[in-house]
Amino acid sequence: MSKSLAKPSIFGGTMIVAGTAIGAGMLALPTVSAGMWIGWASILLLLTCFCMLRSSQAILEVNMHFEPGASFHSLVKATLGTKWSIINGLSISFVLYILVYAYISGGSSMVSYLFEAIGGFNIDRRIASLLFAVVLITCVWASTWLVDKTSVIMMGIMVVTFFISMGGLFPTISITNVFDENGNILYLWAAVSTFLTSFCFHGSVPSLVKYFGKDPISINKCLIYGTLIALACYCIWIFVASGNISRDGFKVVIASGGNVGALIQTANVGISSGLIVRALDTFASLAIATSFLGAGLGLFDYLADLFKFDDSPVGRGKTTLITFVPPLIGGIFFPEGFIGAIAWAGLFSVIWSVIVPSLMVLKVRQQYGEIEYSPFKGKFIPYMLIGYGVIAGLCHILVVFKLLPEFK
Repeated sequence: MSKSLAKPSIFGGTMIVAGTAIGAGMLALPTVSAGMWIGWASILLLLTCFCMLRSSQAILEVNMHFEPGASFHSLVKATLGTKWSIINGLSISFVLYILVYAYISGGSSMVSYLFEAIGGFNIDRRIASLLFAVVLITCVWASTWLVDKTSVIMMGIMVVTFFISMGGLFPTISITNVFDENGNILYLWAAVSTFLTSFCFHGSVPSLVKYFGKDPISINKCLIYGTLIALACYCIWIFVASGNISRDGFKVVIASGGNVGALIQTANVGISSGLIVRALDTFASLAIATSFLGAGLGLFDYLADLFKFDDSPVGRGKTTLITFVPPLIGGIFFPEGFIGAIAWAGLFSVIWSVIVPSLMVLKVRQQYGEIEYSPFKGKFIPYMLIGYGVIAGLCHILVVFKLLPEFK
């Protein structure tokens, strides 16, 4: 293979960032935006995108002081020490467990909805959870190669169905819905941690450094382009969903646990084209499935390394049990927890995707100074990000104790 063919592409790196960020988490955005509505949701999206891009650039700057291939765990341990490494590891593990549970919850909702929409009969949500989870868990247990190939196929279909469904939903947007003047900024605070989760791709930064080598200019372009693609998709999705579902319609979705099936079912009301309905159903189902595979494989590999299970069928079986049984039990007995679980993931994502990167970049600058090319210039931004992370975490805690207004 020639050197030119082997050269990493900015397009490929951008797709890694965008593909990691965009997933089932975006399906929660219109629902948690229902109280503040489109205007305030757009402002929160822009702020979140800026902060999460900056925190990813902090990881990039830290990574430039290490050899390509150093893991996120290695960066934290080398810069902040063992205690922060443990805190960071526990945060990532908790987030992945919560996300796997959230995707089982959202997946069971979609399975139930699809059985009713296509087959005309209801299926128990516990059985739906098992059907959704067992098929995808089998993929993870079988091999990483199967997960990779399955994800690529699903992502391709997702892109096509996203554009078909969004194009079909635009003509049915209600101007009355779009310009609803009852949006309240007070509802913004309860959505902060959920929005944060939708821009979490930070574990991919060390992978990009391994892919590109010490080329911060190219990697930074990937980070910027990837986050902008995610931002554009989220803005379109919130606008289209909110334009098709009234605020009262969102109350029905929220009353059913905010799950994806209820959201899609409500959005499909009034759409006469069967193609558009099926495209939206397919997109939502695959968004959950690909996110499940990504989070599940990440947790699977982390636990396999932690417990030193080998890659034999028996070893992978042991890893599969400790990876998927706890969230599967949660999905069976608490099937309506999609929105809440995504928000909890946001709370702990604050630690490893915002606060830890900021502390790391402050530490390496203290030791080595800024690198010659730093996309993260300025002494103020790390402290601003820490403040953003503290506010995001505090908002979620206040929501848990019912101390912030929530739209219901």
